[in-house]
Amino acid sequence: MGLASEERIKMGTTQKQFNVGGMSCSFCAESIEKAYDRTDGVEDVDVSLAHEEVLVRYDDTRLSEVEVTDTLRGLGYTIRDPDKERRYEEQQAELTDAKRKLLLAGSASIATVGLMLWMIFVIGRFESESLAMDLVTLGLALGTMFGPGRYIKEKAYQSLRRGIFNQHVLLEAGAFAGLLGGFLGLFVSPSFPTIHFFAVSVFITTYHILSEYTSLVVRTRASQAVQSLLDLQPDTTRRVTDDGVEEVPVDELEVGDRVRVKPGENIPIDGEVVEGESTVDESVATGESIPEEKAESDEVIGGSVNETGTLLVEVTATGEDAFLNQVASEIEEARAMKPGIIQLADRLLRHFVPAVLTIAALSFAFWVVAPPAWGADPTVQRGAFAALAVLVLGYPCALGMATPLALIRGGGKAANHGILMRSGDAFQIFPDVDHIVLDKTGTITVGEPSVSEVVALDGTESEVLATAASAEAFSEHPLADAILDYADGRGVDYADPESFDSVTGKGVRAAVDGEDVLVGKPGWIADEGVDLSEAGGEIERLQNRGFTVSGVVYDGDLVGLVGIGDETKGDATKTVRRMKGAGITPVMITGDNERTAHFVAEEVGIERVMADVLPDEKREEIGQLQAEGHRVAMVGDGINDAPALTQADIGIAISAGTDIAIESADIVLVGDRLDGVMDAYEIGEESYRKTRQNLAAAFTFNGVGVAAATTGLVHPVFAMIAMVLSVSAVLANSFAGQLLSGEGVNTEFAVEDDAAGGVVERQTAD
Repeated sequence: MGLASEERIKMGTTQKQFNVGGMSCSFCAESIEKAYDRTDGVEDVDVSLAHEEVLVRYDDTRLSEVEVTDTLRGLGYTIRDPDKERRYEEQQAELTDAKRKLLLAGSASIATVGLMLWMIFVIGRFESESLAMDLVTLGLALGTMFGPGRYIKEKAYQSLRRGIFNQHVLLEAGAFAGLLGGFLGLFVSPSFPTIHFFAVSVFITTYHILSEYTSLVVRTRASQAVQSLLDLQPDTTRRVTDDGVEEVPVDELEVGDRVRVKPGENIPIDGEVVEGESTVDESVATGESIPEEKAESDEVIGGSVNETGTLLVEVTATGEDAFLNQVASEIEEARAMKPGIIQLADRLLRHFVPAVLTIAALSFAFWVVAPPAWGADPTVQRGAFAALAVLVLGYPCALGMATPLALIRGGGKAANHGILMRSGDAFQIFPDVDHIVLDKTGTITVGEPSVSEVVALDGTESEVLATAASAEAFSEHPLADAILDYADGRGVDYADPESFDSVTGKGVRAAVDGEDVLVGKPGWIADEGVDLSEAGGEIERLQNRGFTVSGVVYDGDLVGLVGIGDETKGDATKTVRRMKGAGITPVMITGDNERTAHFVAEEVGIERVMADVLPDEKREEIGQLQAEGHRVAMVGDGINDAPALTQADIGIAISAGTDIAIESADIVLVGDRLDGVMDAYEIGEESYRKTRQNLAAAFTFNGVGVAAATTGLVHPVFAMIAMVLSVSAVLANSFAGQLLSGEGVNTEFAVEDDAAGGVVERQTAD
């Protein structure tokens, strides 16, 4: 299931998924959920703010597809094109439009501040007596509210129409209250501070546009890595027909077509080998570093790499049935269905918004109705002051910044440690994680085959290694490369063979120093008539350690064994120890066999192991842990890990891995080190603590300010100043420690795709 695609779930129920533009905070996600909850025929809805995706399940006998789509558009959100390239273009267009709105609103704010400063410091009056200045400020207010700020009104109206109170409603209440106060001063009561009332409308509208622009910038920085995943399929391929060979687009292939795949090329589509033999790197699907031998009748996976021989492949799956498309669909569905995390600030703001609106209305009513009770006249101006000041001081500027500023601080500190925190969830949830699931290959292990042990049965280890390296010198097999690298690294001298023959899927036969040499699988060597009885125990021991075993035969005798495996990373054991020290249960998950998985797990200190797990099953295993009530983080590096990374409460990718794994993750660790997992955990804990402190400071200012504003004695300008002070307090708490310690505040870290498809790391700290 792709974005904006649908599929039949059960009789009468349809599922539709959208990529949505215009979401900026959890209020947006909550507004969408409430709108669909109140739509007759909708059975369930999942909203992912982090990935701007909405998944709706509805009864298509009661609700049409058009009505489902119109609900989103009616709320003021855009539905992006399902084509990923066009969607990226739309995101860039949205960013350009948001920047234009910010420039217009920002210019109006600067002009308004200039007028106010001119009036106070040049004319020497706090309140204007110039009709021209009042009218100019009115023009700036109307221009800001109904120009760049018009979309906010549309969203507020659509929310109110559905009985939803969100940040758009609160903002517009304050903006229109300022406009109303200005009109009263302009046409009814000259004592009203007209220019200041109009200024409030300008300032809070501009602030909201700024906050949404900032949010959009962060979101559009995300790479288009699902498209990168699909780009593993070549655009064209060689189709073999009775009339010859023709170059055709991969999209035109049908089940039953035959394609020719040469060495070094990506296999274009899922299929079955009908001719040829080769080794194929299927790490794209399995995550395992040892390539698979492929011959007639074997299945191959689209996106995997054909390494040594030429294959004729018959297509068995196309379109949405193809492996890469299925993985992309799983990732997109998992994103939308990922357990929603409501930030601490949003939980508080959910009740704060209606409370502020209620207090503002009651404050105005009180000063208009109550004064006669103690013998005073009704005071409309005082009531207006009270209502507007409540709305200004109640507008959650500092509250809205409390969490982002803590995240910026934590993100900067993480970047200095080579960690990219890509979502707010990573900070809030990580302290609650009690299980960390680690992929084996490329995460716990290095991810490349290497010689782990050489066993000499006749002669020395160096002699065995020299014989094996000479025989493999002309081989292109990855295991041969591992033997040659090991020999080079230990300074072992070896010569080119006099003759060489590769036996696909079994080993090599060569002449070295005039003698016949075999290097390959023990089973093949036995079939060649070599006695392995005395080496049976050593072969079993190496295999029990998870190694791929190659026998070395010289002149008809088995002289040694080479154990090739995937070494564990140097920091793996230390990282597992830190997890346990923090009360977190480490779990290994892998597509590898039980024997290899348990050996590696025992080596690094992991007790719980999930082996022989397919890519789609990894996601199910994560879901099962979540169903048991656990908070789960997943660490991986491959395409096969991507659905599980997305499903986990926290997905952590090794940036030396694939782009799609990085895109699916909440946290990216630079390079291939593993100890960054626990560094990120500790930074997340600290940042969440800062978030709570910021919220306490913000609520103190807002709470005290709103209480003071109800007296009607707080001038709108002073209300704006108090709001600035609350923001300053949050800023000081967020960054004062960094400034004193000399850490950089404006730290940026990004992982980008380079032109060749690799990973470029960029880090700057000011």
